[in-house]
Amino acid sequence: MFVRSDGQLPRAEAALREAGLSFKILDDHVETASGHVSISTMHLAKGLEFRAVVVMACDDEVVPLQERIESVGDDSDLQEVYETERHLLYVACTRARDQLLITSVEPASEFLDDLRD
Repeated sequence: MFVRSDGQLPRAEAALREAGLSFKILDDHVETASGHVSISTMHLAKGLEFRAVVVMACDDEVVPLQERIESVGDDSDLQEVYETERHLLYVACTRARDQLLITSVEPASEFLDDLRD
């Protein structure tokens, strides 16, 4: 299970607890545990592969991360932030070998439209 940032980790944990599933939060060592759902931020997704992946909390202002957008002062920098955020979502989604589930609440991220095309 991938989320955009550390701020969304508690949301992922709560969802897995509610579902009665055991989980492990991955760190920089990226050691998965058998019988546990792995939770990580999108930043750690690159190079990994799983049979099934959930990309959770793809809400507006989470993907792209509103704090990053607000910190930009120049239009060219804003474009770079959008591309970086879009790339993070793409990388997280392509970690799924067989199944991919993307979740959000309304309003959903504008980037989800890109995945439908």
